[in-house]
Amino acid sequence: MMFVDLNKEAIKLHKELKGKVDISLKAPLETKEELSLLYSPGVAAPCLEIAEDESKAFDYTIKENTIAVVSDGTAVLGLGNIGASASIPVMEGKAALFKAFADVNAFPICLDTQDDEEIIRTVKTISPVFGGINLEDISAPRCFHIEERLYDELDIPVFHDDQHGTAIVSLAGLINALKVVDKDKDVKIVVFGLGSAGVAITKLLVQYGFNNFSLCGRKGEMFGGKLDEVKLKDIVDNLTEYKKIEGKSLAEALEGADVFIGVSVANILSQEMVKSMNEKPIIFAMANPDPEINYDDAMAANVAIMATGRSDYPNQINNVLAFPGIFKGALEAKATKINPEMKIAAANALVNIIDPEELTNDYIIPSPFDKRVAKAICEAVKEAAIATGVTRE
Repeated sequence: MMFVDLNKEAIKLHKELKGKVDISLKAPLETKEELSLLYSPGVAAPCLEIAEDESKAFDYTIKENTIAVVSDGTAVLGLGNIGASASIPVMEGKAALFKAFADVNAFPICLDTQDDEEIIRTVKTISPVFGGINLEDISAPRCFHIEERLYDELDIPVFHDDQHGTAIVSLAGLINALKVVDKDKDVKIVVFGLGSAGVAITKLLVQYGFNNFSLCGRKGEMFGGKLDEVKLKDIVDNLTEYKKIEGKSLAEALEGADVFIGVSVANILSQEMVKSMNEKPIIFAMANPDPEINYDDAMAANVAIMATGRSDYPNQINNVLAFPGIFKGALEAKATKINPEMKIAAANALVNIIDPEELTNDYIIPSPFDKRVAKAICEAVKEAAIATGVTRE
């Protein structure tokens, strides 16, 4: 009943507001003098300076603190391929989160094409206005190719939040969870679901130093054992072929595992599978809206730490913890990239929000409304950008 009421209230609110974001003036525009300064003839002066030095667009325009939220609507969370127009409310919502949590301006760009080359070309064409590009809800494996091309070919940060936002918060949660159960990086990790989020989580965990994995899809285990970035890239590059491999079942892969990270489908994980894991198992069941195992069932199977993507359970793995501060830091640093070092810095900043003595089974990750989060991540990302030499200054 509550879910139905929530839908009705959401429709009512969206209809009343006609969208969730707006554009406002930063200076008054009420007199002839103000008109002359903000528009003609005064506007010619900054135009000419930018024409001589394009980098001055960061000093004289909205570019300095504005990003584009770009989607083709092919993989909207819980809804699938709904297309450009239907994805607008989600992208507007993302823009609202950027503004609310980090005071970053963001504008929804929903592209009426699912052609990869056309998306790449369009984003490059509109990029002069923006200080960064946040890719959103683009289906896998297309999202990997699109992001990689734009990352290489643009001189502003490009970040696919479905991949990297989820990965950063998952890494932070896992670091703190391992402290609670007194385990280290040698743990065996089972990742179930090799879409955009599953691959990105695995990649960031490998970059951080974890290397004992079972990567699983619906047809069985695709890879088991030690994993490095070269091997993972081979899996990603040949994802279709790997999906055809008949490997172990998820149940077999979980025997003796310490950590389950699920980014796939609801109710795939049974209590018997959980009980076959090592002592003090850690379960990150992040399928939405329903996790891979029901929270109460997991607790009954003696799970030590349970995290989901839901706000009504403890330990919510929520992208909003990461992307506002990451982009704020990248923009303030005038970064040209968001590189792995910046992502790990963001995860460590998130880890350090919670003092070790405050950590509990139900508190391994801070709340999205903790006002320390975006600021801490911003500063850490900015420092990492400067340290790794991906800034304009």
